Amino acid sequence: MERPIRILFVCLGNICRSPLAEGLFRHHVEKAGLGAHFVIDSAGTGAWHVGKPPDPRMVATALERGLDIRHQRARQLRLQDLHDHDLVFVMDRENLATVRAIAGEADASHVVLFRDFDPEPGSGEVPDPYYGGEEGFHEVYEIVDRTSRALLEHLRKEHDI
Repeated sequence: MERPIRILFVCLGNICRSPLAEGLFRHHVEKAGLGAHFVIDSAGTGAWHVGKPPDPRMVATALERGLDIRHQRARQLRLQDLHDHDLVFVMDRENLATVRAIAGEADASHVVLFRDFDPEPGSGEVPDPYYGGEEGFHEVYEIVDRTSRALLEHLRKEHDI
């Protein structure tokens, strides 16, 4: 087997969208018996929540559906992450611009919007539920779950795994 595909999910604070994407994508990968083929992580472009667990509302939404992301801890994106990961999936255009700015002169062709793989891409962004109500967390879960499944299928075909 060739080396694992290194994937990073990125949002603003690494407490809502990207930890959920990390957890859901890992869940789908493991359910498919493909854990050895992937290294999965998440980070945020901001440093406000470094070291903290995911937002309690996102944790509760995930737990309602049988996914436990409580063990994850927020961390800030570093330039080295862009070199260390094969694919970087960003949750919205603002963070995409930030990640590309961090990349500077480095090749950022592997940095894309996560919802580019969503069969129902809507606006192309995963909305940030942080300042909204509980419904926003449920909506984000549905978007991230659907997109994670589609992304895994895409990667299975592309890498013949």
